[in-house]
Amino acid sequence: MAYVVDFTDVSTRGLESSPVAPALAGLRANEARYFKNKYDHDFTVLPADEAKETVEWVHRILREERGLAIASRPLEATIFEVEGIRWAYVFYESGLSINVLYTIDDAGKRAVGFKLSDGMEVPAELASRFKFARQRSKLAGTIRGSYFVIKGRY
Repeated sequence: MAYVVDFTDVSTRGLESSPVAPALAGLRANEARYFKNKYDHDFTVLPADEAKETVEWVHRILREERGLAIASRPLEATIFEVEGIRWAYVFYESGLSINVLYTIDDAGKRAVGFKLSDGMEVPAELASRFKFARQRSKLAGTIRGSYFVIKGRY
């Protein structure tokens, strides 16, 4: 069942099995606030088992671009389009959030972003391949993030 993420009253709904559920909920709320403020878009997520196509699309990009397979179980996912950009998010039980920014226009930007919830370790599959920068968020505490540019077409 779809859930509109509330960034004023942060909830762990759908993320309860994560060992860092409050931090992951803050990270999810931080994304919801960004999309509401920048695009007036309500950030709505589905349980991962109801968003299999989205999860598989993100996993395909990771696999084909960088040979990556995420070990953690996906909990929630979303995909939507605003201002000519397709966005996909997958939130994992470990506290990892992966987003895909995919501009519909061939000349636009395309990238995969990784964000780590406060309190989680860098996943082994990412640790040796990416450097993570830190940023502070009122909703999510300290977020560590990294990204790579997508070269193929998906």
